[in-house]
Amino acid sequence: MKKFVVLLLMLLPLGVVAQEVKIAIVNSMEIFNVMPEVSDVENQLAALQEQYEKEFKVMQDEYNKKFAEYVEQRDSLTDNIRLRREQEIQDLETRIQNFVPVAQQEIQKKQQELFAPIQEKIHNAIKAVGDEKGYTYILNPQVLLYQGDNAVDATPFVKTKLGLK
Repeated sequence: MKKFVVLLLMLLPLGVVAQEVKIAIVNSMEIFNVMPEVSDVENQLAALQEQYEKEFKVMQDEYNKKFAEYVEQRDSLTDNIRLRREQEIQDLETRIQNFVPVAQQEIQKKQQELFAPIQEKIHNAIKAVGDEKGYTYILNPQVLLYQGDNAVDATPFVKTKLGLK
């Protein structure tokens, strides 16, 4: 009996190794680029970008106007008024310099927020296809170094799962 148990324990790992490993690839960028939601998100981001550009232009125009007035009147101003206007101009410069990185951060944050549901939808579809087809691994070809002849391209399956052509 002991010999049978030892033999069984020795053969058990061979059974695990003998299981078939099914590997597929999915081009998630190809899928992402044909998702209809992507164009809506890009339009929203373009509108947000345009809002920030308009605000930046308003700030620049205000700065240019105040600076031109200051240069024109500089010689006729008292020291106190001249110093106050210089401080106003410097404050505007600082606001403009701070505006650009804050606007970029807000746009990036909004981009991540809007694209997250699309990426999650793709991920869920890939997982569903993997479960349905019994794939052990699904790889993304953007980081794939070698693809043999036996690899299955699951991209069409995922597109079908998402209702894409």
